[in-house]
Amino acid sequence: MPSEVRHLVDRGQPYPLVRLSGVLDDETVTPIRSALLDVLASQPEAIVVDVTGLQVARADAVSMLRELLDDTRDWPGSHLTLCGPSDAGTWKASGWPVWPDPAGAFAALGKPDTDHRVSIELEPVVGAARRSREVITEACGRWEQPELAGNACIVATEMVNNVVAHARTPMQFLLALHGGTMSVAVRDGSPSMPRFNGPVAPTSYGGRGLLLIDSVADRWGHLLLADGKVVWARLEAEPAMPV
Repeated sequence: MPSEVRHLVDRGQPYPLVRLSGVLDDETVTPIRSALLDVLASQPEAIVVDVTGLQVARADAVSMLRELLDDTRDWPGSHLTLCGPSDAGTWKASGWPVWPDPAGAFAALGKPDTDHRVSIELEPVVGAARRSREVITEACGRWEQPELAGNACIVATEMVNNVVAHARTPMQFLLALHGGTMSVAVRDGSPSMPRFNGPVAPTSYGGRGLLLIDSVADRWGHLLLADGKVVWARLEAEPAMPV
């Protein structure tokens, strides 16, 4: 009989709380990973995963959570926390902090910093990139990070225009500040992944979008989701020059 797994996302908590139930084994690691990536794709500051109702068929199946932690370390950079395991030792292999219950996990995470995260929905139409630049300019001014605005606008323009020209699906534009690092991301409904093959010949037409992103971003990449993808980039603020 095939294994089953269920997930319930409670967004009424300080951070998204994902309750998993069923069996974690070779058949369910993929749907569990997809469910968690779907929550992470909205770039929460943290997620708490309650595994009270989840049975582990094989201890090495927990390695999926370790891989998820590694895959999302640069983006979205969310704090990933487990709670409620009957056998905490089994789950420590995930690399995630483990707490006895959700209350303990939320207390350890502290109060969310919602002032440094922006999310807007955009349609794949002319003017979408301009709207993303307006959001960046306003946010950089409010966050006192004007030096990041220019490169962030370059990244956003290329990402959004790529969706308008190719994916042609509604998109979610995400912007966040993590200390001196800014992340820019666009989620769309197309599974087609961007490809970067290095510099483009001067005589080539087009193909410079990812080259521009690569030239201004410290790191960039993409995550494949069950219903599309997220393309992201992180930009570092230049260190202040000595006076």
